[in-house]
Amino acid sequence: MGAGAALRRLWRHAGFRRLLTLRALSQSADGTVQVGMAAYLLFSPASQPDAWSIAAILAITFLPFTLLGPFVSPLLDTWSRRQVVVVSDLLRAALSVLVGALILVGATTSGWQVALFAGLLALLSINRFMLAGLTAGLQHVVDEDEYLTASSILPMVGPMGVVVGALLGMAARLGLAPWLGVDPANAVVFWVAAALFLGSVALGLGFRRDALGPVPGAARVRARQVGRELAVALQHLAGRPVAGLAIGVLFGVRMLFGLFSVAVILAFRNLLNDDPVAALADLTLWGTLAGVGFIGASAVVPPLVRRLGLRWSAVVVLVVAAVATGGALSGVRPLLLGLSVLVGLGTQCYKIAADTFVQAHVAEEFKGRAFTFYDMAFNGAFVLAAVVAAVLLPTTGIGPGVAPGLAAAWLLLAAVFWWASGRTGAAEFEKGTEDLLRR
Repeated sequence: MGAGAALRRLWRHAGFRRLLTLRALSQSADGTVQVGMAAYLLFSPASQPDAWSIAAILAITFLPFTLLGPFVSPLLDTWSRRQVVVVSDLLRAALSVLVGALILVGATTSGWQVALFAGLLALLSINRFMLAGLTAGLQHVVDEDEYLTASSILPMVGPMGVVVGALLGMAARLGLAPWLGVDPANAVVFWVAAALFLGSVALGLGFRRDALGPVPGAARVRARQVGRELAVALQHLAGRPVAGLAIGVLFGVRMLFGLFSVAVILAFRNLLNDDPVAALADLTLWGTLAGVGFIGASAVVPPLVRRLGLRWSAVVVLVVAAVATGGALSGVRPLLLGLSVLVGLGTQCYKIAADTFVQAHVAEEFKGRAFTFYDMAFNGAFVLAAVVAAVLLPTTGIGPGVAPGLAAAWLLLAAVFWWASGRTGAAEFEKGTEDLLRR
């Protein structure tokens, strides 16, 4: 069953339609915010970023929820996930307005700079919590045998939304800067994001309060119970080796994609361009092409799984990412742009597989906490990758040993997954794909 047929099958669920649209709109706002942040912090005429400055920005983006996630994850198994979505995006709309206002009035030095970075930190951290809630609520809007199908479609809209939002942000930034000036144009980018967040809030309010779970009557977790609840959730994951392996390998995948991303940013800013505006345009094009790969993963995974099974499909896409990474970091601009489609494709295909492994092997009462741990691995790996990149990569991003080293690491990750999944039991990795394999 191809992506179109899969989407038609899932489209009969009104809840899935609304969740799909909500995620697309919310992540469009994310893409707009990311362009605004990159334009202001990395691609202003006065900046000359190195890997450490990129690592700092990625830490602001991903580290807070990585550290705090375990302490708030039990809330996803007790609070209404619909309310989590609505309140999260309402807060993000307000923060986007605030950040834009600070940039507009030039309140970006001394104590005001602390406020600006605190706003960015909160804006991006809340996103991880909200997405974990949406993922945990997926099973409430599809049938049990549709996990793989839904897991292959839902992640498509995230990258698609980010790409659309990034293009909107870029159009606002480049189109308005000659008329308004750089800082007012940057402010408008954040206000566009605020409007998109409010659209997401309106969609979220269309769900019943309990439509995304948890099941009505679930006991609330008190503050003193958080540690115990987390220990129970970790014990549950430890007894499900398929889910544990999926999350562990996802950590490696995300780290390698993070190293690749930092290398690309440095190459466009410090090697391939002298003009920061041209560098930002190149980076937007690269993000769009990588996003095409992410979006295309939803069309690739179902037929690949029908032919090879989910376990072998995961191995194959990791090998594809290895080969594409080696070619992309050769220092040739067309190869860097073109092969990034395949790097994005391989990365997202594995994430779809990991989503399915976790959805199929984790009990509902633990899903909120499980997907928070999942997001922690996903985001923490990106921060660690940025730190490793700051230590190992040259200021130009591309140098001797970078391409073969990253390609070899991808191949090693594929080998580890193949070996460990074989020891666990290959058949266990096909659970959740029954709907697809019947067709």
